[in-house]
Amino acid sequence: MKAATRAIIASLLALVFVVPAVGQAQEKKQVRIHTAGPADPNVDQTALAMKFADYVNANSKTVEVKVFPNSQLGQSREVIEAMRLGSGASATTGGPGEYLSFVKRLGVLGLPFVWKDYNHAIKVLNGEVGAELNGDMEKAGFKVLAWSVSWGFRSVVTAKKEVTKVEDLKGLKIRTIPNKVFLAVINTLGANATPMNFGEVYTSLQSGVLDGYEHTPATTASFKFYEVACCTALTRHLMDPTMLAFSLPEWKKFNAEEQDVMLKGAKAAATYVLEQAPQKENEFIELLKKNGMKFHEIDLSSLKDAVAKAQDDLAKETGTESLLAKIRAVQ
Repeated sequence: MKAATRAIIASLLALVFVVPAVGQAQEKKQVRIHTAGPADPNVDQTALAMKFADYVNANSKTVEVKVFPNSQLGQSREVIEAMRLGSGASATTGGPGEYLSFVKRLGVLGLPFVWKDYNHAIKVLNGEVGAELNGDMEKAGFKVLAWSVSWGFRSVVTAKKEVTKVEDLKGLKIRTIPNKVFLAVINTLGANATPMNFGEVYTSLQSGVLDGYEHTPATTASFKFYEVACCTALTRHLMDPTMLAFSLPEWKKFNAEEQDVMLKGAKAAATYVLEQAPQKENEFIELLKKNGMKFHEIDLSSLKDAVAKAQDDLAKETGTESLLAKIRAVQ
């Protein structure tokens, strides 16, 4: 056999073995998930991201999901703005409030006392209202893969005064964020809504500048506010839904099979977070009780008319009257 012929055969044989090796070494498509929460599976938004990543990584041969907690990819607003353009993070886990600048009608999900319980929220979000809002999100450049809930309703926490009935809230200076909805909620309860930076709350409770604040049991525990607060009035006035939202330009880069795996992963993660919600909320309440805090159920029936008016007024501002009516109709 001539040397030239042997060289050609050797080259062809080399290609036979090299081509499969190249195929095996092909890199997976990367999905980068942003969350502002810490790298802690006991945090709802982080748990949603981690469970999604676990499912997809175990069930896809071509997609790999990585979670970036603690705002490693940037602050939420910056990340979301970049996502619209198809750059930076692939997706986020967080609340609808982070997307209000792009989808105003999401504000209906944050109205006071709009949720009867966790299951009511999921029925709404997986039903007609959720479908409408998902459509709004797509028009704005985002794809909602799944809706879930946060681990805890927000209630009023007080530094010194024990609140056992709604009348006890009258005149109390209660910290909230400078947001129309939050201000309206606290004022509807009869307290004086006091906007303040979150970082100032602890010392303001100590000094008496504030009588209290409103937040979830998880936040009260995480920031050790039980050191300067005595009691929680379980007003349960707000609950922030949680969602996994994808950059629409990024989403379109995946084929149908990959999209299907990610949708199933998002649904599995959302279901896990929902199922854990009551247990997680109770765990934090028990932890706070062990640290000396008292909890009181509050009868808010006397505020029924005031609550309905506050909901109507806020829904009118955001053009969500029809969505509010549909939420109220869901049993």
